[in-house]
Amino acid sequence: MADQEAPRNRKERRAAARESGKPMAAPTSTPKVGMEQPDRSGPKGKTLLDLYEEKKAILDQGRPFDAKHEDGLVGDEGGNIFDAGLGDGEPIGPVGQAVFWAVTLAMLHFTLDVLVYNQYAMDVLWPAIFKRTLKVLPILFLLVFMLRSEMASRFPNVKQVCYLATAAGIGCYTIHITNRYGYLAVMKQVPPLGTLWVWSVIEMDILFAAASVVVNVGYLWWKGYSAF
Repeated sequence: MADQEAPRNRKERRAAARESGKPMAAPTSTPKVGMEQPDRSGPKGKTLLDLYEEKKAILDQGRPFDAKHEDGLVGDEGGNIFDAGLGDGEPIGPVGQAVFWAVTLAMLHFTLDVLVYNQYAMDVLWPAIFKRTLKVLPILFLLVFMLRSEMASRFPNVKQVCYLATAAGIGCYTIHITNRYGYLAVMKQVPPLGTLWVWSVIEMDILFAAASVVVNVGYLWWKGYSAF
């Protein structure tokens, strides 16, 4: 005979217990829970609000949370303290900036080289262009690194004057060679000169950059050259 189906709920379990002659015991009326009053004396340790106020006070003092930081300085495991900044107020430091700007300016040099070939309707010599771009890349890296270093950053006004002189001189010379020299000289000199001119203008403040453009336009007008 097949086994009887097991009770599915409390009612069926009680009916099965009565039939077997072993009724289920009634539940106790009083739960076994301690009737103790809760502790109303307040928290024994720091609350979340206390921790928040402590961290906020540290932030107001200009200090991070980590205990190994002290007055904007970072300490290593040995207790040595060194400056947390990487130079020139930038998170990637002068080396990272030099890599970024050198690659970007090398791409600009490559583009100008191609445009000069197209200007004179000549076949683009891709191997020669790639070779010149690779040659100018380390030079651009050194220039950017030196002018973005911590030492150079101590003299911002001197840097601005240097950029102004570079942009004004290169701009005037580029205008001169494009109006006086042959296409071979233009093709050879314009890409690096144009790259340095663009970089100098980018690095300058707006007033210095505007002054360099005024100098170039003044030279163009004074010599009676054409811009196109």
